[in-house]
Amino acid sequence: MLSHKKSLNILKKTNALLEGHFVLSSGLHSSKYIQCAKLLSFPNLADKICKSLANKIKKKFKKIDLILAPAMGGVIIGYEIGKLLKKETIFCERVNGKFTLRRGFNIKKGARVLIIEDVITTGKSSLECVKLIKKSKAKLIGFASIIDRSTKQSLKIKTGITSHLKIDVPTYKANKLPPELKSIPITTPGSRFIK
Repeated sequence: MLSHKKSLNILKKTNALLEGHFVLSSGLHSSKYIQCAKLLSFPNLADKICKSLANKIKKKFKKIDLILAPAMGGVIIGYEIGKLLKKETIFCERVNGKFTLRRGFNIKKGARVLIIEDVITTGKSSLECVKLIKKSKAKLIGFASIIDRSTKQSLKIKTGITSHLKIDVPTYKANKLPPELKSIPITTPGSRFIK
């Protein structure tokens, strides 16, 4: 498995770890942003991180029937982990703001489903995926991500996350920004609000 230091070096080398003033899809503000799409644009480097995550998933979950990834960020990660674990992998996408299964994808009743994302900060997207699993009368076995940047205060998932890398980056509500963050222009990264 890759060390924390080597993993951070890969993120920096691929410009996947950015510094500035960011408003995350959760609405929280942060001085760092992880853009896994930049990591994934270097498949040879992303492969090392995906293999490390796949090994952690194998150790934690004995039986997985299906991997579900939320679009956009989770699609490639889900595919890569599904390939490494030899598991069927599907994705859900937003239609009118709600995650939906399209393209003929479905979740079989009783299936043991693992949700995989690129980055988890609050777990909001993952918890939206849980609704699809429950609606299908399947069983959620857990959550996994390349990067877990959640905090006790921000995380809505209470069962834990299996991640390749845990990065502690403080997040702030708009009305509680530290002075150094207030002085930097805001960037709104991610894909949730793209029209």
